[in-house]
Amino acid sequence: MSLTSSAALAELTRPAPRDDGLAIVYFDASLLVINKPAGLLSVPGRGEDKQDCLARRVQAAYPEALIVHRLDMATSGLLVLARGKAMQRRLSTQFANRQVDKRYVAVVNGLPPLASGEIDLPLAADWPNRPRQKVDRLAGKPSRTRYQVLSHDPVANTTRLALWPVTGRTHQLRVHLLAIGHPIVGDGLYAWAGGAACGAGERLLLHAESLAFAHPETARPIAFCCPAPF
Repeated sequence: MSLTSSAALAELTRPAPRDDGLAIVYFDASLLVINKPAGLLSVPGRGEDKQDCLARRVQAAYPEALIVHRLDMATSGLLVLARGKAMQRRLSTQFANRQVDKRYVAVVNGLPPLASGEIDLPLAADWPNRPRQKVDRLAGKPSRTRYQVLSHDPVANTTRLALWPVTGRTHQLRVHLLAIGHPIVGDGLYAWAGGAACGAGERLLLHAESLAFAHPETARPIAFCCPAPF
């Protein structure tokens, strides 16, 4: 799906309300697009200390809002919520059928040997170390990630990458990059396995930068971009 023109996006976008306390990128009668901060769950977790999440914050202002897809707690960026079950079904179908264009930005340790490429490694849950995932060539689900080098910092020995997840497995980007020897900077969950430095208070440098899909009501292509804050 190609990104919609800026004129078409401007026509569809409405200014967000000023008193909702949410980082709303776009909203209309069918959906909301939110810029989720790093460190916030997408949906409630297990335990009383894991009830604060993006879904509940949005529902406090929009009770009919329903989650369509998720981002890891440590990941920031664009996340879509549907307004009502009918819109949720339509949007969820697009995500399930891989009809949504998703682009992430990450900063990784080291310099990948190729300027662009594809990581094709099956993934499965690492049961003794949940919630970690792992490459499992026997029982893993097919998982593919495309990447492109954007820039390299030779002093810090880090590289900024654009990432396109073809599939949407749990922790896919994090595990795929770890598997090729270039873990994402600030990944406290996987740093132990990749030898990546993770300073105190350092966030995961992974951000969902852009989304493009068909509007669930009009079927018109719409696209959103929110630059990474790092």
